[in-house]
Amino acid sequence: MNPEELRDQIIATARCMLEERLVRGTWGNVSALLENGQAMLITPSGMDYRTMGPDDLVEMDLKGNQISGRRKPSTEAPLHLAFYNSRSDIGAIVHTHSQFATAFAVAGRPIPLITEEIAQVIGGTVEVAPYAPCGSVNLAQAAVRHLGNRQAVLLAKHGLVGVGRELKEALLSCIIAEKTAEIAVMAQILGGYGELGPYEVRELRDNYLTKYGQ
Repeated sequence: MNPEELRDQIIATARCMLEERLVRGTWGNVSALLENGQAMLITPSGMDYRTMGPDDLVEMDLKGNQISGRRKPSTEAPLHLAFYNSRSDIGAIVHTHSQFATAFAVAGRPIPLITEEIAQVIGGTVEVAPYAPCGSVNLAQAAVRHLGNRQAVLLAKHGLVGVGRELKEALLSCIIAEKTAEIAVMAQILGGYGELGPYEVRELRDNYLTKYGQ
């Protein structure tokens, strides 16, 4: 994908995040690696997603140096960089503050393995990284540890991060995590829930990666 198409996709993803009510106002952020894998494009700090355009995105190398762009990058740029530098399979990141997932983050409770969808898309429980100030190196390091080999992680008292090979996969991780968090709350009201076991999760994840879709 050329850089112009990627810029358009990032803007579309950010607006979809807003439309799906995964964020409100200017919170949250989106990034994706450029085709060379040596730099990322990330949304700017504090801009309205409805008026943000492709030229407002900021290009940064994976050491955190700004290469191009007239805007300030998202304050969570260190978080995005930490993920890209930790796993070669991550090509895009979506950070949201969705209501039910954030409730789990505030409560310090992981989103449980209660649906086939979360096993398929995320590959396990969505764990909670301990609190550290937003934009800090400590937050980035904690998030990487608690993401592990899965596709989403909660940030204590903060929100949710979804990762993927591409933007639609990272966004889907956030959507499924939020949906599962909401289901868990409702199931608890109805009397509780059981969780999938390791073998079931592995089978569901493998089948999803190898057989699902066209």
